[in-house]
Amino acid sequence: MIEDGSNGAGAEASGSVSGDDAKLRLATPAGRWVLTAAVLGSAVVSLDATVVNVALPTIGQDLDADVAGLQWTVNGYALTLAALILLGGSLGDRFGRRRVFVLGVAWFGVASLLCGVAPNLETLVLARALQGVGGALLTPGSLAMISASFCREDRARAIGAWSGLGGVASAVGPLLGGALLEQSWRWIFLINLPLTVFVIYLAVRHVPETLDASAPRRLDVLGSVTGAIGLGGVTYALIAAPSGNRPVVWIAGLAGVLGFVLFIRTERRSPHPLVPLDVFANRQFTAANLVTLALYAAISGVFFLLAVVLQVVTGLSPLQAGAAMLPVTLLMLTLSSRTGALAARIGPRRPMTVGPVIMAGGLLLMLRIEPAAGYFTHALPGILVFGLGLTLTVAPLTAAVLAAAEDRHAGVASGVNNAVARTAGLLSVAVLPLLMGLSGDDFNRAGPLADGFHIAVISCAVLMAVSALIAWLGVSDEVTKPVPARTEPAYHCAVDQPPAATAPAESRSPAGS
Repeated sequence: MIEDGSNGAGAEASGSVSGDDAKLRLATPAGRWVLTAAVLGSAVVSLDATVVNVALPTIGQDLDADVAGLQWTVNGYALTLAALILLGGSLGDRFGRRRVFVLGVAWFGVASLLCGVAPNLETLVLARALQGVGGALLTPGSLAMISASFCREDRARAIGAWSGLGGVASAVGPLLGGALLEQSWRWIFLINLPLTVFVIYLAVRHVPETLDASAPRRLDVLGSVTGAIGLGGVTYALIAAPSGNRPVVWIAGLAGVLGFVLFIRTERRSPHPLVPLDVFANRQFTAANLVTLALYAAISGVFFLLAVVLQVVTGLSPLQAGAAMLPVTLLMLTLSSRTGALAARIGPRRPMTVGPVIMAGGLLLMLRIEPAAGYFTHALPGILVFGLGLTLTVAPLTAAVLAAAEDRHAGVASGVNNAVARTAGLLSVAVLPLLMGLSGDDFNRAGPLADGFHIAVISCAVLMAVSALIAWLGVSDEVTKPVPARTEPAYHCAVDQPPAATAPAESRSPAGS
């Protein structure tokens, strides 16, 4: 059992408990240490997520990388993270959330070191893929540790604090990363080393071990493997398509399709699937995830390209480009709770329809970004409108996903929605340069990049319109189950996936989130 002590000793207890047995209080030193460890663990991951896109032009010049190489710099990480994040949640529930969290943080730190010293692009891409493995282990655990460690009375407050502080980390990340890029792109990875060491110390010293004693011991490894093959094959085919090597493209594409077919077959037959397919029998859950797929494909594409375009096309410095999207994070920090309350009053359907339409309008305003364009006059108006639409959409989207799922699937519903968003981003980064007609060193040429960006912006605006149409036709305002007053969803201000939300410990699915 976890003792509720004021000196932190209770937090070092090694007993495995469920959420109902948790005794930590947020106001005690022990509770604050647990929260700090979880927030910093999430911050390590979000720092790289927000900075690597800004660093792409610098990395490309230093390592002589072409467009495909820069795509893999982003997607090497996204691929392993999307493929393994549900497995990471399952491992934590079965073998100890703190144990898996610490393993993930250590793994992420070693991979970051390899990124920082990478002598060539191939090593960097491999190291980024290893970073994704570490992220898949630690990301689910950062929130699960909070949910399982704090007593019921303080759990919602602790999750809210984790969410808000995570938003602050997302806001600081681009500024810190841009400053580090003024020295060398390698520092955006090397800065992770002292952070990961400190997080590991805090977790081992202060975070209690928790696990789900009722979770099955068998893992759906085959589901993870076939899912990874599906994502990897399709991604490789899309990125390799401009090379003209048709046999390789066809083989990779067919392997990806076969991987997805085997994944669905595996999940149907597995007694303990990563993704219980019966959750998609709910029309609203399926519609909300289709909205997520279209919406986050567009969002990820914009964030992948905009930081590069602002540097190469308009001439901003890395620090300025890193700060360029800060208004979006500030809008989400300021307004997410209000849009969540609005959706609770009127239902998610209208915000999920209007929000993407506003975002599409913001994207169309970005068509004004061209060589010699000014940030405040040409880029910022579109960014502000885009941010307002995003803020209106994300909280209702998470609420719709969780309201559609049964209590026993609440955890896995959030995890599936998160994985869908990451998969959408992975595919978007693979597809958009192909649609833009970019290849070779076009990422370093202002003219072709500006023309391609306009094509990408229109494509992403169309995706936003599609997500709005799906929301209007498929999402209902009816609440299928009561939402406890003190268990509001967490509104994390990350922009590469929906806000993380967790089920109460007693109803969490073994797959975790």
